[in-house]
Amino acid sequence: MKRRSYSKEFKRQAVLLVLNEGNPPQTVAKQLDVHVNSLYRWITEYETYGERAFPGKGSREFIRQNQLKQLQKENQALKEELEILKKFRVFLKKRPR
Repeated sequence: MKRRSYSKEFKRQAVLLVLNEGNPPQTVAKQLDVHVNSLYRWITEYETYGERAFPGKGSREFIRQNQLKQLQKENQALKEELEILKKFRVFLKKRPR
């Protein structure tokens, strides 16, 4: 069986039916023929990330993008730390006795 995928706009509209309209998630899931757990996951993602939720083809892509951003920040911090160590390497060398 092929896995179903939903567009960003479809997910956003489904979430807004629950959050803005006050419809129960079970009812919305049944009306849209979506598993209720998927709808709950979309709601959580939307509440966490707002309009930035559901980039690309879905949440997996969003997680990858966040991981990439975190790794880029970590890489930049390590580069800066290395530059500092290079500048002070003279002080780290052993002094003759």
